[in-house]
Amino acid sequence: MSSTLRAETPAGAEPYPEAIGEGFGRLLGCRVTHWAPDSVEVELALGPQHLNRAGSVHGGVLATLIDVACALSGLYSGVPGRVRKAVTLSLTTHFTGQVSGGTLRARGRARAGGRSIFFATTEVVDAEGRAIAHGEAVNRYRRGSETADGVLPDEQHS
Repeated sequence: MSSTLRAETPAGAEPYPEAIGEGFGRLLGCRVTHWAPDSVEVELALGPQHLNRAGSVHGGVLATLIDVACALSGLYSGVPGRVRKAVTLSLTTHFTGQVSGGTLRARGRARAGGRSIFFATTEVVDAEGRAIAHGEAVNRYRRGSETADGVLPDEQHS
């Protein structure tokens, strides 16, 4: 599997639909545009539903975007039909800018870890590359996800 867009991905299609799954990240509108071992790029096109009463992106949206990118940075599996899963143990966020529209890009990197725990960082920038937020997370692999072989998508492990 390539670390960039897959050759067979049609223009406009989501290149890594398995990355986000069907949960909260999908509801929010997160879209993975790059995924490789220890790195990920997640985009979010802002709409009115992502804004706070002041008209800028809500801090909870930024925290979720950081959480998603930190987790996915450590969950790449090059095995077709398999996924890796993790839970967030700790998440620290820092809000450094404001934005009210356009597309946000979160770049996550898995920095270090052991057999069951990994540490990751994410920076969120706006369409012009201005820093909007950054954060760090500690994640624990779910049972069966400790190696790149991962698990079947519907397998439930604690």
